[in-house]
Amino acid sequence: MLFHFKDKLPQLNHYWDKYLEFQKRIDVPAKTVLLKEGTVSGNYIFLEKGCIRAYINNNGVEKTVQFFFENEGLASLESFLENTPSLLTVETIESSIVYLLPKKFVNKLMADLGSEPGFVNMIIKMMAERQIHYMNEFVSFIRDTPEQRYLNLLHKKPHIIQRVPQHYIASYLGISRVHLSRIKSALTRKK
Repeated sequence: MLFHFKDKLPQLNHYWDKYLEFQKRIDVPAKTVLLKEGTVSGNYIFLEKGCIRAYINNNGVEKTVQFFFENEGLASLESFLENTPSLLTVETIESSIVYLLPKKFVNKLMADLGSEPGFVNMIIKMMAERQIHYMNEFVSFIRDTPEQRYLNLLHKKPHIIQRVPQHYIASYLGISRVHLSRIKSALTRKK
């Protein structure tokens, strides 16, 4: 589950090992819904292999919010923390291997780790990084043209362009597949 912390704080490996038995490892095909919008998020999800997207349904149109890849963890945070219906659906894009750790064990693990030197600061840093990411996305949607957003994605996160189907990329950029195709054609002509 929290394997992505192991490299950052190896002195805490005994904690990770203690909670291994409570994790459910699942091998799932593409298009598997791990959390459905409107249900309460009861698991922390860690992605060992594959690709996941989080999206919202906007009047029948799916709008992709974020992509996750190997060694990343996720939850619909507000739903997970507050026991409220999730605003997001979490779905695999590729065949994936994921670990699910139920909330009660996440809470126990966090309580265990709370007194460990460096752990709280690492969690704060991780949350701040995620907040900065979302703020940059928000500002980009206001300030940048769709072409600029695509170029930012191409330069800063080329793995998304390489691995994610075009219709999900278009959804993430807030444009149609046709518009994305036009942007790509125009960029090719400029070269």
